[in-house]
Amino acid sequence: MKWQASDMDTYLQAKEYVDTALIPLVPISWNKNVKGTVSWGEFISIISVEIEKQFQGRIVHFPPFTYLINEPMNQRLERVKLWEEELQAGGIKHIIYITSDGDWRQIENDLSGLHIWLPSIPLEHLEAKNRRTVISDQLTQIIPIFTKNWQGN
Repeated sequence: MKWQASDMDTYLQAKEYVDTALIPLVPISWNKNVKGTVSWGEFISIISVEIEKQFQGRIVHFPPFTYLINEPMNQRLERVKLWEEELQAGGIKHIIYITSDGDWRQIENDLSGLHIWLPSIPLEHLEAKNRRTVISDQLTQIIPIFTKNWQGN
């Protein structure tokens, strides 16, 4: 389910089946490596949309958790913990973070949810067919991680 009103109607009718939040972690920078930072966010956004399609009815694809690329990790963690508390209080059992920012690997053990790091693949110069192949290949690797996470809890 997407973060939109029409999907929330569906959620409210079947909330006992929706137990997972998918949260993209997307950096923002205007001064340093702007294009690379935007590329990370674009890649993760595309992958997140495709994951939501695969698991529609089981997950809610939340808006990205955005942060300045130079924001200290302890501040990011403090803010993301507020998200975790809110979601868990609302009945979300599984939180899955997805990002191309390797800095999150430093604190992944401090997150309550599962952290998936994917190296960003620049999609801007690929033809549509090749883009679909790259995304499909990524999904083939990611989907088992979701199912394993659900089986482990």
